[in-house]
Amino acid sequence: MTQNKQPHVVVLGGGTGMPVLLRGLKDYPIDLSAIVTVADDGGSTGILRSELAIPAPGDIRNVLAALSDVEPMLMELFQHRFKHGNGLSGHSMGNLLLAAMTSVTGDFYHGIKEISRVLNVKGKIYPIANQNMFLHAEMEDGEIVTGESNIPLANKPIKRVFLKPEPVLPLPEAIQAVEEADLVVIAPGSLYTSTLPNMIVPQIGDALRHTKGKVVYVCNVMTQEGETNGYSAADHVQAITDHVGDGCIHSVVVHNKPIEGDVRKLYAKENAEPVIYDTDRLIQMGLEIIEADIIDYNKKMLRHNTSKVAKLLYSLL
Repeated sequence: MTQNKQPHVVVLGGGTGMPVLLRGLKDYPIDLSAIVTVADDGGSTGILRSELAIPAPGDIRNVLAALSDVEPMLMELFQHRFKHGNGLSGHSMGNLLLAAMTSVTGDFYHGIKEISRVLNVKGKIYPIANQNMFLHAEMEDGEIVTGESNIPLANKPIKRVFLKPEPVLPLPEAIQAVEEADLVVIAPGSLYTSTLPNMIVPQIGDALRHTKGKVVYVCNVMTQEGETNGYSAADHVQAITDHVGDGCIHSVVVHNKPIEGDVRKLYAKENAEPVIYDTDRLIQMGLEIIEADIIDYNKKMLRHNTSKVAKLLYSLL
């Protein structure tokens, strides 16, 4: 009996946007890979990083949760965050498990693979690198800000972000996944602190420009204070191109309905506003524009709709 090879879809990202996409995509007949940033340094993740010198577990934990297929109670346990306890307060059970499994297997990536088996994960999860690394930003005024969580707090225009210590050595499996993908999806999320940390690893940038598959960027719906104040869709794409090089994105997915009412007021308090889609500029950049209503209207905060985005991305195959 011959089995048709499933199309290979690779999702790059971190933060809150990536799990939303993965939750929907895991139900489709695809070979799914997630390449996840490990530059986070806030909260529980930051403490474990500094004490154990491991890559950031937080974003990996959320991706494991999104792709797992286990009893809800086990997932609740995995995502549980301790509220009390000297030394335990603020830590999430999943982060502690990832730290423990790294110690048991001697290697962060192998720890992820073992936990993926236990949690019955659909697809493969690759940390962008197997080493502890730190994100830095050079601001337009020349100041260098160190640490993923500190960059938006500086609240200045960002010129570029970069990783230290150099060289950052990406997992060979992650590079191969991008090169051989039928579709590469750049997930929405904090542009400079969740999206770009994966893409600025030189070998990943090269793989994005040379992949045989289509590279699609799911653009953010709202701007973010301290990172993308006043950014249009083309500004988001330009920032990625400036860091990675021309030809790294083929298509951009944009939300095409106005954002109004209470949600808009809520975001206005955070100095965030809807991202304007400057269609003419996107076309001048040589991009295919894919417009759709892709927001989940049931959520208090604006989130992409898991099933709508997954259906749209699958249709591109």
